[in-house]
Amino acid sequence: MRLRINQISVRLTYGKSDVLKAVCRVLRCHKEQLQNLEILRRSLDARKKDKEPRYILSVEIDYSGKPPMWKQGHLEKAPKPEPPLVFPSAEAIDPPPVVIGAGPAGLMAALTLAEAGRKPLLIERGAETPEREKQVEAFWKDGALNVESNVLYGEGGAGLFSDGKLTARSKDRARIRRFFETLVSCGASPEILFDAMPHIGTDDLTHIIPAVRNRIWELGGACAFNSKLEGLQIENGALHGIVASGNQIRTNACFLATGHSARDVYGMLDKHGVPLEAKPFAVGVRLEIPQQRIDQAQYGKWAGKLPMLGSASFRLTRKEEKNARRCYSFCMCPGGLVISCASSEGLITSNGMSLSARDKPFGNAAFLVPVDVADFPVAENPALAGIDFQKRMERAAFEAGGSNYGLPAARLIDFLEGKKGDLPTERSCMQSSPALLQDILPEFVFHTLESAVPNMLRELNRTPLEEAVLYASETRSSSPVRILRDTDGESTGVKGLFPCGEGSGYAGGIVSSALDGMKSVEQYIFRK
Repeated sequence: MRLRINQISVRLTYGKSDVLKAVCRVLRCHKEQLQNLEILRRSLDARKKDKEPRYILSVEIDYSGKPPMWKQGHLEKAPKPEPPLVFPSAEAIDPPPVVIGAGPAGLMAALTLAEAGRKPLLIERGAETPEREKQVEAFWKDGALNVESNVLYGEGGAGLFSDGKLTARSKDRARIRRFFETLVSCGASPEILFDAMPHIGTDDLTHIIPAVRNRIWELGGACAFNSKLEGLQIENGALHGIVASGNQIRTNACFLATGHSARDVYGMLDKHGVPLEAKPFAVGVRLEIPQQRIDQAQYGKWAGKLPMLGSASFRLTRKEEKNARRCYSFCMCPGGLVISCASSEGLITSNGMSLSARDKPFGNAAFLVPVDVADFPVAENPALAGIDFQKRMERAAFEAGGSNYGLPAARLIDFLEGKKGDLPTERSCMQSSPALLQDILPEFVFHTLESAVPNMLRELNRTPLEEAVLYASETRSSSPVRILRDTDGESTGVKGLFPCGEGSGYAGGIVSSALDGMKSVEQYIFRK
């Protein structure tokens, strides 16, 4: 029989024999009665600071002994595996479906279409990864911004230059497994299949993403880079084509996966009468502290002594108080870098990035404050008012940072005192300048941060406030706009238009965006 066993504790340097011994102890059996071990999940347990951290495993294994004593949640029969998704056979479609955007949602939508024999056309306004890397390097080094191909636009999407976190709250295990297996087959570490907090660094993503694109090519799909979506061709409420870089392309199925930074796309959709609505999001700052402090807070005396531990991460929250809103950390990058991002002239936002080793001396995370639709000033177009809210912060940040795409920054202690001071010599983002961050952030945001951040850092083993640096401003954690769609994933106003990914307003992060792109294609193929 096939068994699933949870909560198996093993040392950090475990091998297969160690796992089998632990299983034998649970089942009170001999190794000869066990076959086909598979690790399903692995998480780190460092809660007991006086004891060496250990891995906690969930495994499945074939067992040929006497029926065990079942313990729900610890020892149970393995569920039957879900059958693989089988697409109905199809000839190449004329006109072919089109996918706009080569981020996680767009790439996985295009790959799913290609695997189903639909031979899609993938259109991306930015460049392929090798060319894009050079453009981004020039931006960070000299402030040379390419408004069509940059940190936010191009093959791989904004997630290419990030920590590559693959965490998700979704319970859609089948699609998550398909997505992760795709990444592994394209060069990612097999450990992402079972790690509780998997990640792929930017240095690895720059090899993996082109491999995904090559698979789309091999299956008959096509890709057009440096090609910008400019309009839709709609007749009687149905899509009949698109316009990209002046070229008219016939299609009656378009998967719109442009991400939430492509603000011009929202404006174009609004002109075409595609239903949109404003939605809540969050803004704040990117906070950086020495990685050693984070490791000590999470690992105690074991920090720096056990190489297998790697760089620790954290997740902090603060409840709403009388004079302050809720505050929470987001997109934590252990051993990473704070980076500047821009897709429009005169506007800038911050983000975090890690390489696969996560071995840089600082860790960073966004500290965000929720923004509600009621916070938006009165606007001519209420659906796009959140974008105007973001732009005001980004323009102020650009000017405070020296108008050269450097980030405005401040020591936390200076921020709390409301003054402009010097920055520490050692920090991850050298393209930064001292600034008074209160001049950039909305009043309710900086009041919340003043109240919440010191208390949140106290929870991190009382990290000294003097060691924290804030970079402004973090504005693009999620979309401020939702492209309305029905239960089949189709736009409520245009038949044949399938908004998906972060830009649709229904997903956030690499994994949920990829799953949304896959699901939108499945809904299209299997629709009644």
